Amino acid sequence: MAKKPARMFRRLERPYTRREYIDGAPGLRLRQFEMGNKTATFPVKLTLVATEGVQVRDTALEAARIAANKYIAKRAGSSNYFLKVRIYPHHVLREHRMAVGAGADRISQGMRAAFGKPVGLAARVLPGTKIMSLWTKPEFFDFAKDALRRASQKLPTPTKIIVEEGAEYLKGKI
Repeated sequence: MAKKPARMFRRLERPYTRREYIDGAPGLRLRQFEMGNKTATFPVKLTLVATEGVQVRDTALEAARIAANKYIAKRAGSSNYFLKVRIYPHHVLREHRMAVGAGADRISQGMRAAFGKPVGLAARVLPGTKIMSLWTKPEFFDFAKDALRRASQKLPTPTKIIVEEGAEYLKGKI
């Protein structure tokens, strides 16, 4: 059965996070939370911040992480940045699987308030939540900003990029 569209899960709902009580809770699809050079210190820090409250599926977070990591690694090199995903998908998404296909509209009215089976995980994001941060050197500032912009296109909420540290190194670039 095909995956339901993300717009079904975008709205914030009551948290459903107690995985020890949930049979068949799906695994996390986000593979890494920290990428790049984890030991070096970088003077410039950019952060991707959500501007609306929304639920972000773990698949969307993984797509955003891959997009940002590939772009900045290719442009700046793997030792000149550190990327960190700052949110964790705790919320278990549920779906009432109904019959699909020809003639399924006749039976789609039953069990209107069905509880549903677990189908995925999501992170509950409120306005102002930091989604991911990227530390880099001043000469790679433009690449870092573009990497976070590419990551934001994979997320279901409007975002903004904030320069949290290192603004003194970037005179004339901001």
